[in-house]
Formats: sequence, structure tokens, C-alpha cells
Amino acid sequence: MKHYYNPMSRAISTDWMLKELDVQHEKINIDFATNENNAADFRKINPMGKLPVLVDGETVVTEVSAICAYLADKFPEKKLAPEIGSVERAAYYRYLFFTGNTIEPAFSLAACGFEHPDPVSAGWGDMPRVLATIEEMTPTTGWALGEQFTAADVVFGGLLDFSITFKWIEPSPKVAAYVERIRQRSAYKATHTAF
Repeated sequence: MKHYYNPMSRAISTDWMLKELDVQHEKINIDFATNENNAADFRKINPMGKLPVLVDGETVVTEVSAICAYLADKFPEKKLAPEIGSVERAAYYRYLFFTGNTIEPAFSLAACGFEHPDPVSAGWGDMPRVLATIEEMTPTTGWALGEQFTAADVVFGGLLDFSITFKWIEPSPKVAAYVERIRQRSAYKATHTAF
């Protein structure tokens, strides 16, 4: 497996996921300073020119949630995802998809000083609803799905961590405590050295 990466990109989360799994892979650093992410060779792999990208043989996977879900399913013995077909899988999917489809668009717009002109038509609604849902979804103790840490924590917790670090949000005590639990994981510490 090849993991295309830059520590100042969303690939920090997929790097963390790979460390949680402790699986062999080749890390390929893409240099933003030389615009390597827009080089023709890289754009053949990911036409978006974005990171992260995971290449597993002939399979190319992009997007943090997709890569984390793919890896969790590829290595089921690591128990970073609930069993396929289990009831817990529904909540797991919610954490994976809510993060990229709702939280990140809302936070990205807000960070740029924008508000969607018609929040009812936007998939993420408005900031008060997003923040209320984050508060509801954040576990008081343990992890997103209970006692077992999963890819849901890498994806959901990772974006909350990023959002706090870059001051996109002022976390509630519950969110701050959850992110602090995440920051104590050895795989997190091994991958988040730039911050």
C-alpha cells in the first residue's frame, strides 16, 4: 500500500489511522511548496490534486472517511470498525459521513466568514444545528461507539481536534474532554508532531 501524504493536510488523519492499525505501507510525501500535488503524475492518481490518497494494488481510495473505512474493513482483526451487518454499523456510518458531509462544509464556510444564504437548502443546515449535533454525538466517556476505539473516532474526533487546534470552534467541556482523550493515544502522538 502507498499512502500519499503531507503533514499539513487531511492526510494527517489517515496517517494516524495507519498507525492505529500498525500495518506496513509506503508513505509518499507530496511537497506543496513545489506544487507536487498538481503535477501530472499525481493528478493521474487523484484528479482533484488533493490529499490523502491510498493506493492498494490497483485500488485508489481518496477522502479521509473512505480511506479509514476501507482500512478498517481490510484489517477486521484490528477491530477498528463494527462487524458488517451489525446494529453498531449504522452509528459508525453516521460518524464517518456526518464529518465530511456536514461538519467540514459548515466549518469551512464559517472560517472564511461566509454563511450559506439559504441554510434550509444546504445539507449541513446552519452552524447552531451543526454544533448541537456535534454536542449530542460526542461521547461523555470512552469513544464514539462506546468502549472500543474505532475509525469513527479517527474521522470525527480528528476533525474536532483540527477544528479546535485552528480555532474553528470553541469546544464545550464535553468536546474538549473527548479530544483530550484522543490526543493521549500513542498513534495520535506519533502522527501529530507538527502541532
